[in-house]
Amino acid sequence: MPERLSEALLDLWTPLIILWITLPACVDTAPTTPSQVLTSGSRLELNRLSEEQRILNRSKRGWVWNQMFVLEEFSGPEPILVGRLHTDLDPGSKKIKYILSGDGAGTIFQINDITGDIHAIKRLDREEKAEYTLTAQAVDFETNKPLEPPSEFIIKVQDINDNAPEFLNGPYHATVPEMSILGTSVTNVTATDADDPVYGNSAKLVYSILEGQPYFSIEPETAIIKTALPNMDREAKEEYLVVIQAKDMGGHSGGLSGTTTLTVTLTDVNDNPPKFAQSLYHFSVPEDVVLGTAIGRVKANDQDIGENAQSSYDIIDGDGTALFEITSDAQAQDGIIRLRKPLDFETKKSYTLKVEAANVHVDPRFSGRGPFKDTATVKIVVEDADEPPVFSSPTYLLEVHENAALNSVIGQVTARDPDITSSPIRFSIDRHTDLERQFNINADDGKITLATPLDRELSVWHNITIIATEIRNHSQISRVPVAIKVLDVNDNAPEFASEYEAFLCENGKPGQVIQTVSAMDKDDPKNGHYFLYSLLPEMVNNPNFTIKKNEDNSLSILAKHNGFNRQKQEVYLLPIVISDSGNPPLSSTSTLTIRVCGCSSDGVVQSCNVEAYVLPIGLSMGALIAILACIILLLVIVVLFVTLRRHKNEPLIIKDDEDVRENIIRYDDEGGGEEDTEAFDIATLQNPDGINGFLPRKDIKPDLQFMPRQGLAPVPNGVDVDEFINVRLHEADNDPTAPPYDSIQIYGYEGRGSVAGSLSSLESTTSDSDQNFDYLSDWGPRFKRLGELYSVGESDKET
Repeated sequence: MPERLSEALLDLWTPLIILWITLPACVDTAPTTPSQVLTSGSRLELNRLSEEQRILNRSKRGWVWNQMFVLEEFSGPEPILVGRLHTDLDPGSKKIKYILSGDGAGTIFQINDITGDIHAIKRLDREEKAEYTLTAQAVDFETNKPLEPPSEFIIKVQDINDNAPEFLNGPYHATVPEMSILGTSVTNVTATDADDPVYGNSAKLVYSILEGQPYFSIEPETAIIKTALPNMDREAKEEYLVVIQAKDMGGHSGGLSGTTTLTVTLTDVNDNPPKFAQSLYHFSVPEDVVLGTAIGRVKANDQDIGENAQSSYDIIDGDGTALFEITSDAQAQDGIIRLRKPLDFETKKSYTLKVEAANVHVDPRFSGRGPFKDTATVKIVVEDADEPPVFSSPTYLLEVHENAALNSVIGQVTARDPDITSSPIRFSIDRHTDLERQFNINADDGKITLATPLDRELSVWHNITIIATEIRNHSQISRVPVAIKVLDVNDNAPEFASEYEAFLCENGKPGQVIQTVSAMDKDDPKNGHYFLYSLLPEMVNNPNFTIKKNEDNSLSILAKHNGFNRQKQEVYLLPIVISDSGNPPLSSTSTLTIRVCGCSSDGVVQSCNVEAYVLPIGLSMGALIAILACIILLLVIVVLFVTLRRHKNEPLIIKDDEDVRENIIRYDDEGGGEEDTEAFDIATLQNPDGINGFLPRKDIKPDLQFMPRQGLAPVPNGVDVDEFINVRLHEADNDPTAPPYDSIQIYGYEGRGSVAGSLSSLESTTSDSDQNFDYLSDWGPRFKRLGELYSVGESDKET
């Protein structure tokens, strides 16, 4: 089989290669028909040719690839024949069977195993799958043994124009500046076609504009959209709607098409100057308007938008350029006129301004259209207002001597009404600034007088406020500050600057400076202080001391001799007369106290008291005080020691003869409450000794004897608690021996005993038997202390 196939292939390839080289014009290039034959030698032949014709016309057959074709979307009553498989080994005796495998074998493609015919049994879509790869093999019909190796071939789905173009990103939006030149690119759009772009013209698209002309144009192949008119004006029309069509088949008739929309917006450029809405503006303003107040607004309209419409405003001319200013409002795009300086109706009643509005951002491309600015005239009329009085000065400064007479005039303030219809003025003092009422003012002429005496040494300045009020309109008032300075007069005599106390050493030398003193004067002369010092006339010939004036206006006191003795005289008093340089001069006498002291060899004062002589030699006062403090401390320690020795501790245990039962006031048995009558027998609370007779009370001595009450019968176990308490209460209320006050009854009776015996160890110390409490130490630290106490008690008992 392989040798035969090789010979057959060689027999086929040799003439074909020769013919392909020498006779290219004889090659049959006609398109294949739907009935195709695929042989084992990969040659395509027409099914209707006979065996003899194939042999005779072999030189005219052309080489084709091992593939078949089928049209997509083909539908009919019968399956469509795609082609035929044929092997050269087939002698026509129907002993060969064809087998088909691969993509779609048996589901999409079906083969006749005898003839090799391949049919498409389903409708195909090239956009879903463009080609199928299958494998064909010839086998023996009876044994199913392969007669030759498998051959792989392809079935391609041929495209038809069954998909229209689509704009996947539409609708579109684009912008282009207004006033653009002709042919300015706006944007480009792209459509897609699902058909085969290689086979035929099914996917060849051509673009055109259905709506939007004559403003825009489009390149048919690239779909680039451009402006078709120059200088389109945004202010005339801002937005355009363009309908674009894409058509396949190269735009020929019968092709499919798709459309989309493009919205083109013209962006603004600064091609319009600002323009005032009116050439003349009128505003009126009261003369008393506050500085900075907006008087009016002017606006220059601009057809542009955004920053192209921004304008700046300026005052370029007029008689009010110094009084008014204009600022730009970026939000409203207008100019605000404000007041810079005060207005006065009586001085000038109107002003004229010339304002200009100019674009901030100017486009030089459109500078030829003229200046991008505009001007307007603004007339401002000042209205008269009732103004408050105006003082002749913003502040006043007055001076007065501190010895000025009461009711004397110290100054005057003046004010006027600035209005045309002038109103009389009334003056007053703001008493919040003159709480002590030291000054008065004449309400008519504004003269200020003195109401109380002044003292410069207490206060040099007085600041008051004067109020001026219009008589015709009391709401119109003005205020002015008045500063009053009190001038000094020489009314204070000089005196020592402080309390001086001089110390003189017993071993001092003659002429030694004892003390330097200075003087002070509450007055404040213009040329400063200059003091004169002297001794009293009777002390001029003082035998002990003399004085000396220093250049710094101070005074030095000097000793005339030595040998001062504090035992003879401890203190000397030296009166000194101090005079100032005022007109007239004033003087005063100040006494200097000079104390004689004991000093060291270098002049350091050690002691100035006469008692110092009784001290032991070599001991100072400080050393004596220290010794005395030590003695007192020793006495305190001795007293404390004696007190502690005499202190006796109380015994920690209870004596045997003490009845400890009366000290027990707490029981841990809480019971079951008032309603619990079954917890215990209430009859046990009764005193058995008092059942059959009277038991007298022990806390008081009865004044009267009364018959014993009849004994009560034993109470059963089920007695009611309330009834028991009420009976005892009735007995207590009717007892003539009871005191007329509440008392605490102490009962030491514990009953006649119990069969079980006592569980308490409190009375164990009263028993005669010896008991060892050492085991309590094994119970823990809390019981260890209890064991020690009882052990001590046992030891005391033995003692």
